[in-house]
Amino acid sequence: MTHLIYEQPLNEKTRNYLRLEHLSEKIAQVTQQDHHHFCFEPIFALAELTERCDFTSDVLKDIDKQVLLLSKWHNLPHVDKQQISELISELSDAKQALNQSERLGAKLKQDKFLSALKHRFSMPGACCNFDLPQLHFWLELPWPKRQLDILHWVSEFQPLLGAINLLLKLLRETAKFIHATAEAGFYQTNSDKMLSLIRVKIEPDQQCYPTISGHRNRFAIHFVDFHKQKHTDKPITFMLATCE
Repeated sequence: MTHLIYEQPLNEKTRNYLRLEHLSEKIAQVTQQDHHHFCFEPIFALAELTERCDFTSDVLKDIDKQVLLLSKWHNLPHVDKQQISELISELSDAKQALNQSERLGAKLKQDKFLSALKHRFSMPGACCNFDLPQLHFWLELPWPKRQLDILHWVSEFQPLLGAINLLLKLLRETAKFIHATAEAGFYQTNSDKMLSLIRVKIEPDQQCYPTISGHRNRFAIHFVDFHKQKHTDKPITFMLATCE
């Protein structure tokens, strides 16, 4: 049976990483298939998020931490040294690409077509052709031409998104799922390690979803009955992964 996985970040940095990962997935969708004017929503959201905060320094620090940790693992016996070497190489390539990238969002700000669209896109129903005739014209261009435009617009963000996707992949893969039970729909525990992400895997037929709260050393999970929209008093079995 298919399981649903819910994730809860326990610090602001991980929260931002997950948001950027989500936008990266949306951008991948709109570059692979024609989503018409809906392709601009993730592009503008990405531009706004990266304009608010410079994520590059945090990502570079996290890459260095992962390389150092993996280098230590590489010296241990009974480890897959080839896999570790490949991960170190991927991280090094991501770091190099990020160091060579320009200031994020600079190209988008200079694009007159995107600038005109961005100011109007926040308005309800602003995609009418009388509001944005230039958008109406662009949407009538062949999809391969528009696809190249989209790839060009998001190209400056790819080094950052690629690095974040790799860091989150490593974060998730280093924490195994364990069986857990929430008595009367509630689960709480402490940790002697600093946690950054909680992952809950649950079967949909239990008809509930988790709401997770906490900080780096402690977290709680309340399971909510979807149909009643209130806390369930039933015991809930689920899988739990705590990522450092």
